[in-house]
Amino acid sequence: MTVTTPPIAPPAARKKPHSFTHHGITIADDYAWLRDPLYPEVTDKAVLAHLNAENTWFEARMKPHQPLIDDLFTEMRGRIKEADTSVPQKDGDWLYWIEFEEGAEYKKWWRKPVTGGPDELILDEVALAEGLEYFRLGAMSVSKSGKLLAYAIDDNGSERFTARIKDLASGALLGDEIPGTLSALVWCADDKALVYSLANEQWRTDNARLHWLGQPLESDLELYHEHDEGFRVGSGISANEQWLVISASDHETGEVRLVPAADPLATPILVKPRQKGVEYDVDLNGDRLFIHANDTHENFRLATADLADPGIWTTLIEGTDAFYLTGFELFKDFYVVEGRRAGLDQIEIRYYDEPARIEPIAFPESSYDAELGDNPEWDTKALRLGYESMVSPASTYDYHIAERRLEVLKVQEIPSGYEPALYTTERLEIAARDGTMIPVSIVARKGRVSGGPLHLYGYGAYGIAIAPGFSTTRLSLVDRGFAYAIAHIRGGDDLGRAWYKAGKLEARTNTFNDFVDVAKGLVDAGYTSAGQISISGGSAGGELMGAVVNSNPELWGAVVAHVPFVDVLATMLDETLPLTPGEWPEWGNPIEDKAAFDLIRSYSPYDQVSAHDYPPIMVTAGLNDPRVTYWEPAKWVAKLRELKTDSNELILKTNMGAGHGGKSGRFESLKETAEEFAFILWQLGLAEK
Repeated sequence: MTVTTPPIAPPAARKKPHSFTHHGITIADDYAWLRDPLYPEVTDKAVLAHLNAENTWFEARMKPHQPLIDDLFTEMRGRIKEADTSVPQKDGDWLYWIEFEEGAEYKKWWRKPVTGGPDELILDEVALAEGLEYFRLGAMSVSKSGKLLAYAIDDNGSERFTARIKDLASGALLGDEIPGTLSALVWCADDKALVYSLANEQWRTDNARLHWLGQPLESDLELYHEHDEGFRVGSGISANEQWLVISASDHETGEVRLVPAADPLATPILVKPRQKGVEYDVDLNGDRLFIHANDTHENFRLATADLADPGIWTTLIEGTDAFYLTGFELFKDFYVVEGRRAGLDQIEIRYYDEPARIEPIAFPESSYDAELGDNPEWDTKALRLGYESMVSPASTYDYHIAERRLEVLKVQEIPSGYEPALYTTERLEIAARDGTMIPVSIVARKGRVSGGPLHLYGYGAYGIAIAPGFSTTRLSLVDRGFAYAIAHIRGGDDLGRAWYKAGKLEARTNTFNDFVDVAKGLVDAGYTSAGQISISGGSAGGELMGAVVNSNPELWGAVVAHVPFVDVLATMLDETLPLTPGEWPEWGNPIEDKAAFDLIRSYSPYDQVSAHDYPPIMVTAGLNDPRVTYWEPAKWVAKLRELKTDSNELILKTNMGAGHGGKSGRFESLKETAEEFAFILWQLGLAEK
């Protein structure tokens, strides 16, 4: 038996002189060697040895806290109903639902005839995932006839999916297999064909392709090809299933083409040529187009147009500062508008023949997360909705249109017990340094001692709002005396499109300042104290973590940065990387624009690491991550180890068989959350409490 001696010191990455020059400025990057030159393959022995050494150090430092990790995992798992079933939903002649079996990491997908008959297992994720370190189901689509199922899986976290087609009557797989997809799978031509998109070598979907069932892939046709490297292509089907909708867009500009679903080789109809800064999406009711666009107001309007003249838009719902119109869905007798007012979700029923008739759906709490669920039928009398809040578990409703009545179909069950009355939630505003009031959502146990530990979460990018929803894992901190706060900082679109714009490009630093100012405001208000704040964020939220540990290290008692986007300057300078050209509208193009180069360099966490004390930091990465490449967190940790002047913990865990989302499976992912919370409790001196 071989006994491995635990390491006594963290690995020190060797330095290899390397530099690059842009706009007359030379940047040294002595850890650039951590990027394998054969990426996306990672085979370099020195790189792998370093990542494995970091993993060994992570395991050694966390091992004494394994009992706490186990306790946290047991708590978290105890809040999950292991044998669970979703509410069936009617789609045509069938009722569809999903089930988790006791102890299963993955779902099973079922259906049965509406008229009665046996249950049919149409897809078994458990069987598909057997023997795999990683498994993720991507696109999944039942054909219009209900006879065929198209689905795609990723077995290593690289987000390159292989699509297959299953005969639901026999259970047999057809010979059609499409590797390398990164898209929806859209049935058309009377279920004889599928529309999909392939990821190119740079992990970009620049195409929409047509596959005829039973034909070799070599004969697939490209329905559309996008030549702008910054744009991505996606396909869908209109609500009435009459039209293929092929869209091309980046972070600020969109363009849509329509193709008859029955005749996918017909000449596409361009709705309106792209115009920089104008985003729009489209659906149809008969020959009438409905267009959701930000051309007249940044918070979007809803317009209509005739199919015969699709570029002439007539306003149906004006865009306003007060209402952020985030989307819409069409049905046979009515349509639904979704949006946010004062940062809170709104769902409104509207009618084609009565423009002035507006029926908002009322929800019971003052702060919540509500959205349309799966509503597959064009002709429906009820809407499936999802609802939750920071103290109310997720609930599934049917909203009966004629009666204007919400019917509760299911409330998330927490087997180990949960009593909402023990908790309190509030939404407050804290002034940022420029006077802007930043919303903050907070949940805590009633009677919590003021000034205690607090966990602050933030994201602040891409116009993604962080909803004040429910979390069972969060309770493991809250029940230990934490307040848990979400900072709705600029860069998300929580308060509308202007809120998003105020945290991107030249305004990017507002995001970091907002987060710091929220933390200081919570201290001033008595919720916590400096050094008793743990923080976390992932991806662009990991960039946020990197920025605020550089600027205000004294505030944080523990920091967790998941797959952090921290090497911002080098990544935005490398147009060969998968996401870079499409990211320039979000961050700026430092290749062409010196001002963008200077600004990104001024906040890029990796570039701004300096010799000072840093708080305890836990970092995660995914070897197969195509979004934030593994070397970004690896380089950041290496530079922190070199320059930081403290003895606080710094640990890096790289998932060697996963990507951006970490481990797959509902329990495996819980283990990673348990590690994160154990680290936080350890660093705040609460591990034994």
